[in-house]
Parts: sequence; structure tokens; C-alpha cells
Amino acid sequence: MNTLSPQWPLALSAVALLLWPRAGAARRLRSLRGAGARALVVPTPRTGVVALVCAVVGWIAFGLGGAISAVIIGITVRRRRAAQRGARETLAGIESFAEAVRALVAELATGAHPATAAERVSADADALPAKALRAAATALRLNTDVEAALADADLPPTLAPAARRVARAWALAARHGLPLTDVLHAVRLDLDHRARFARQVSARMAGPRSSATALASLPVVGVLLGQAAGADPLHVFTTPLGHVFLVLGTGLVAAGLAWTSRLTNQAVFH
Repeated sequence: MNTLSPQWPLALSAVALLLWPRAGAARRLRSLRGAGARALVVPTPRTGVVALVCAVVGWIAFGLGGAISAVIIGITVRRRRAAQRGARETLAGIESFAEAVRALVAELATGAHPATAAERVSADADALPAKALRAAATALRLNTDVEAALADADLPPTLAPAARRVARAWALAARHGLPLTDVLHAVRLDLDHRARFARQVSARMAGPRSSATALASLPVVGVLLGQAAGADPLHVFTTPLGHVFLVLGTGLVAAGLAWTSRLTNQAVFH
């Protein structure tokens, strides 16, 4: 019976990474399924590269159990860093939306037409607020629904709530004949308050995040101390039962870090 060469798994993994779908494919799928649909999140090629490298290193160190554990650790660290980066980008996006609305209110206060004001502000605003304002200006020029235009602006999910607040304010002013300047000013105050609150809560969440990281590293520190003392705990991870315990322990630590990250991010952007 022929067996596969050890190089075959690495070769097949490399081919899979080359054929991995781009992140834009997931966004197009979500747009086809509708705004409220939940589409399968496809990992990016970089995540695949991280998983492959971790698997090779873990396999060399401890075999199959080490490969699985290393993949879990690598993906957990990558997702944790991505979540932190996404939180920073979300906060910056909320602040940029607030600044764009502030400029829009100033333009409207001078008597400019809403479409003209939106076009002027979009010329100097950041990319995402500018995209939303251009969509609003186009809808006003064509006399179509501004709320629907902002909803179809293809903004990131993290910044969609800010755009929805602007869209609802616009629709509320048009429906009830309220001054658009006053309504958008209230939206700007709300966005400013949310941004300040998010920064304050994020600063207070630094302690729990650090504590979770320290607790997650304790098993590694314990194993290293045992190895330094001559107990040789690393030898256990080369046995079949050691593989099971290694994967189980790594999975529990990763689950704890993921749950902590979820709780802290919800507290910041609740």
C-alpha cells in the first residue's frame, strides 16, 4: 500500500492558499443575501499563512497535538489583534463621522442647499464619511430616498450605525418638516458623546485585557518553570495522552481569551 510523502500535506496547503477566495467575495455574498443575512466569514489568506506556519512549527516540536495547538494559538492571537485594530478603526470612524456632520451643519447654517452642502463637505472629509455624503448628495439631486441611499453606501458594518443615525435624522426632518440643521446637530452631539464614552470605557478595559493575557500565559510559565527545574514536562506533550491534554488546554485558553475580548469590545461599543 502506497503512502503519501510527508511533503504532500505542505504542497496541498500551499495550493489551497493560492486558491483561497479574497475578502471581497464575502462582502459581495453579503450584499446578495441582503443586509440582515448572516454570511459565512471566510478567513483571509494571511490567516491561512499564519495557520500553516504555526502547524509546521507545532508539528516539528510536538507532532500532531503540537500542530493543532499551534494553529489554535496563532489564529487566536491574530483575531485578538484584528479585534483591537477593528475597535480603533471603529472609534476613529465614529469621530470622523461626527466631524463630517459638524461641517455639514455649518454649511447648512450658511443657507447652502443640502445637496450642495453634502458635496462640499465630502470633498474634505475622510473616505468613509465622504462616501456616505456623496451618496446623500446624489439622492437629493435625483429626488430619491436619502435613507435608502445611505443604507446602500456599502460602508463597513462597524460604521453602519453612525450612517444609519444620519440617515434617520435626514428622513425625520423630511417627514415632519423639522429644520435639518437642528436634527443633524443633535446627531453630531450624540456621535461625539458615543466617541468620548467609547474612549473612556476602552481605557478602563485595559486592566481586564491585561489580566486576561496574564492569566492565559500562566500555563506556559508553569511549564517553562517545570522544565527549568528538571521535571521535563515537555516530554509529556510527545505522548498520545499529552497531545490530547495539550489541545484541550490550548482550546480552553483560546476560548477564554475570545470570550474576554468579546465582553470588553461589547462594553466599549454598547
